[in-house]
Amino acid sequence: MRTPTTGLLLSTLLVVAAVAGALPGAVAAAGVGTGVESPAANPTTPNVAVQAGTCEFPVSATDATGTEVAVEERPERVTTLSPSAAQTMWEVGGESQVVGVTRFASYLDGAESKANVSGSGQAAISVEKVVGTEPDLVLAPNVVPNQTVTQLRDAGLTVVKFEAATSVEDVREKTTLVGELTGNCEGAAQANAWMMQNVAAAENATAGVEPVRAINALGGGFVAGDETFVDAMLAVSGATNVAAEANVTGFAQLSDETVASLDPEYVVVTYPGAVDLSAQPWADTPAGQNNATVTVDSTYLGQPAPRSVVFGVRNLTEAFHPDAYGEAQFVSRSEVEANASTGNATDENASAGDESTDANATSTTVASDSTASEDGDGGAEVTTGTATPTETGDETSSTSPGFGAGVAALALLASALLAVRRD
Repeated sequence: MRTPTTGLLLSTLLVVAAVAGALPGAVAAAGVGTGVESPAANPTTPNVAVQAGTCEFPVSATDATGTEVAVEERPERVTTLSPSAAQTMWEVGGESQVVGVTRFASYLDGAESKANVSGSGQAAISVEKVVGTEPDLVLAPNVVPNQTVTQLRDAGLTVVKFEAATSVEDVREKTTLVGELTGNCEGAAQANAWMMQNVAAAENATAGVEPVRAINALGGGFVAGDETFVDAMLAVSGATNVAAEANVTGFAQLSDETVASLDPEYVVVTYPGAVDLSAQPWADTPAGQNNATVTVDSTYLGQPAPRSVVFGVRNLTEAFHPDAYGEAQFVSRSEVEANASTGNATDENASAGDESTDANATSTTVASDSTASEDGDGGAEVTTGTATPTETGDETSSTSPGFGAGVAALALLASALLAVRRD
């Protein structure tokens, strides 16, 4: 029986998991006031020009609390309350402005020099630590309670709270807004061009193939359904989210019988061994019969931001459709920047050959003799047998891929659910 205490416990744990990036899409920092759109509703082509917004101050925006927030001048000190917001600041070229991050952003190069504003225990954010960074601007994800936002504003801070990001378009709009609020419009335009060109490349490459049936298993019986960032990533990568197909919206806990009836061909997880495909409910599904899991670093599935979209989509596309992946015209960030400097949109025939190995964060377990791609983008490692995480260099913290705080939060959530059932 679900009691008021149970509801409070689950709500608290879900917030911790979301801020950690364990619940993809819930960590969202989307464009303020944006709705939910499917990437398919906005067809793109690889030839996307870099179009910077106008960085003029003062600038204002109405945030998720319904408050019109004004930024009078370019902020010199920015504190981020989610890893997706921090990643976005890095991608738009605003790393030097950032003075505070959460512990879940520790994978970002240079994050160790920033103040850690995470709270202790189950507290995702420490108001005192945030105030102590003396920020000109605070970027808050949608999972930060309005009460916390109010506390920060009462302390004299300028805070923008973002809506949930559940589509690539949400991420694009959020990136544009972050660029405008922080005076990094050109960097935001380049980050968006890089992201959208790679999204278009994946969509074009998989347009003529049959979508695979996939599900994102989060642990404790939870799955990601429609209106989530994961659902958008799966769609772009040539997969049908069977949970969304079954009218699951957001994140939901499903029974074993329901999971088995969804008949997934692939199970997407964020760490090896997250599910036992030899046991029920997976054993009788195509995924269980073929031992087909796709392991993607939780950074890419749980943090709606440009880098996560690019590398997450590449890894998923390679795992689901290796032949189409080989034909995809992905582009590197350096190519986008080079073309922007000459005033040209990126050539759709450009390759991602000089992309850093940041994307190397996926392993799959499928019957295949294929090896990891050698074009420098660090795509999925396709092996037979038990999946092992690939090295991701400075893209992760000191923990192994997928074994960060987000997974720990989900483990805590699952344990709490079991305890609740026994009460």
